Amino acid sequence: MGSNDEKKSLLRPHAICIPYPAQSHIKASLKLAKILHHRGFFITFVNTEFNHNRFLNTKGPRALDGLPDFRFTTIPDGLPPSDPGSTQDVAGMCDSIMRYMLTPFRALVARLNDPEVVNGDPPVSCIVADGLLVFALDVAREVGVPSVSYWTFPACGFMGFKQYRPLRDQGVTPFKVILFYVGADDSYLTNGYLNTPIEVPGMTNMRLKDLPSFIRTTDPNEPIFHNLMEGAEAVPKASALLLHTYQALESPVLAAINSMYPNRVYSVGPMQLLLNQIQPTHPATALDSIGYSLWSEEAECLRWLDTKATNSVIYVSFGSITTMSRDHLIEFAMGLVDSDVSFLWVIRPDLVLGESAALPKEFGLKVEDRFGFISGWCPQEEVLNHPAVGGFITHCGWGSMIESLTAGVPVLCWPFFSDQVTNCRFACVEWEVGIEIEQDVKREMVEEMVRELINGEKGARLRKKAGDWAKLAREATGPGGSSTVGLDRLVNEVLLRK
Repeated sequence: MGSNDEKKSLLRPHAICIPYPAQSHIKASLKLAKILHHRGFFITFVNTEFNHNRFLNTKGPRALDGLPDFRFTTIPDGLPPSDPGSTQDVAGMCDSIMRYMLTPFRALVARLNDPEVVNGDPPVSCIVADGLLVFALDVAREVGVPSVSYWTFPACGFMGFKQYRPLRDQGVTPFKVILFYVGADDSYLTNGYLNTPIEVPGMTNMRLKDLPSFIRTTDPNEPIFHNLMEGAEAVPKASALLLHTYQALESPVLAAINSMYPNRVYSVGPMQLLLNQIQPTHPATALDSIGYSLWSEEAECLRWLDTKATNSVIYVSFGSITTMSRDHLIEFAMGLVDSDVSFLWVIRPDLVLGESAALPKEFGLKVEDRFGFISGWCPQEEVLNHPAVGGFITHCGWGSMIESLTAGVPVLCWPFFSDQVTNCRFACVEWEVGIEIEQDVKREMVEEMVRELINGEKGARLRKKAGDWAKLAREATGPGGSSTVGLDRLVNEVLLRK
């Protein structure tokens, strides 16, 4: 390499992108990293060693070779060994983030800035860190580069997490009786305490039950609660707050957040639509083929969908973390069978907590008749955008919600924990694209709701509304759209700032 090329390389912006170590966070962060790479950034993408190995086991030993200017690297997570095919314990991960990961990440950044080690690669010029990874913001300050606190949540979810400190200071949390997950059965549910109204900036008619669920702990030292509370409080340490949403979808909440952090809030999403804007004008590269899934995706489900009529199939997936009892699994299964609506259902091996996900014989017979299709994991965005899919039973994780909104698919909501309950409330009340399923799910309920969503008048209204949000998402990510402008501002005002 000649001296001019070396100087040009050293002047190139170099972004470190580090996600929270879970499926949906990695996916959203990797999409942003690809967008920045198209914008001319040298990228170092940081996974934990555990998740890096999951990618290699799923996609092959060369899957993360990347490009000379888009590299994957790792840091240890500090957790004991666990099942290599399952999501790690969330509470343990949050505790490790707060206690352990600063030191290895600091060492990684120092190594990337060591001219004797990097062999002509540009020094780190900015850090894009998941909102829960406060340690990365601290390291950015230490080395004197701008940083982004990237919340792969909606604005309503982030605003919900912003309530954690005041709720703790007011004595609302910790609770006296545990309500850590949404379907817990105790006096707090029966006496209506969770229906207590609460004022939240930019959000109307909110109740305690509508806030991200980790307020429902009895442990004052609960690591997930503290990780989220500290992450929301640490935003002023960052140069910018990035939310994976779009202006038209959450205008009032975004306005409230903007008032808290003037000129530092950027709403940029949906990320996939921004990627779609890039790819037609750039030749495909090895980077474009790098997938996002920690599980092996089964493409056969797409061929099965090809045999189905438009809007005739209900897609069912509860994400990468949600678990359920075997009784609830059977209720969902029999409700789907009794609805006489074709279904595509993702059943992870670890979906049923501590038990086998065995299903009743009559359910299996329906699947054998090609009435239903069971998948271990699937390419979800392709599924949601398939014309045969007319509805989605979801846990309301934000990755799934923004993908369904982007595809114009209405939802049946069965939230499990975290911001999922907030997303459910917004989907059903504010955005009018969903119907909530009671936590103690029964087959008759599933049967009725599936029929209504796919074939009923209300389902048609929800589908129309979902289509309207999809159109607005396309406008946001098109030329001059709010997310396109937001991305330009984020790059020029923050990431390229000297």
